[in-house]
Amino acid sequence: MTSALPADAAGMALREARVDHPHAARLLRAFRDEQVARYGFADPVDLDPHTYSPPNGTFVIAYQGGRPVGCAGCRWYDRSTGVVEIRKTYLIAEARGRGLGRALLHRLESHAVGWGARRVILETGVRNTAALALFAASGYQPTAQYVPGRDPTINRAFVKPLTPAPQPPDAPATRTATR
Repeated sequence: MTSALPADAAGMALREARVDHPHAARLLRAFRDEQVARYGFADPVDLDPHTYSPPNGTFVIAYQGGRPVGCAGCRWYDRSTGVVEIRKTYLIAEARGRGLGRALLHRLESHAVGWGARRVILETGVRNTAALALFAASGYQPTAQYVPGRDPTINRAFVKPLTPAPQPPDAPATRTATR
């Protein structure tokens, strides 16, 4: 499945894939390598394919000219409260600043709304200024840490409320049964 992308992201496409797809594995390794270079350590990137596949989640790869240039995943964090988590949002350096990160977020948020999620959470590091700017510009607000044991001097958590897509004006009203 592909989606509409920003005009400045011409020649790019977003496609759902498994986290163990070779393109996903290559991008996740590059993401980890960049995190290690930035912070001296990184979380593992060996994600459970079941967790990032329907009905539990999704993983999206961004392509430019047929070349994989980015990725991001979304999974249920707490179904009982309607919270999903976006993870491993990454673009290679040459693909940054063109609206593709925003397109990845939008795709994952759209999936989450379709699943019935009410909020999305995510986390990034304080030295990742591009991600911090992207999340702020996309409506994410700082929130309390939600991953136990994270260093608050390094990690920043964010939250965004999700709203269902508006119904067309001619959609039939939902009726509540009375007794």
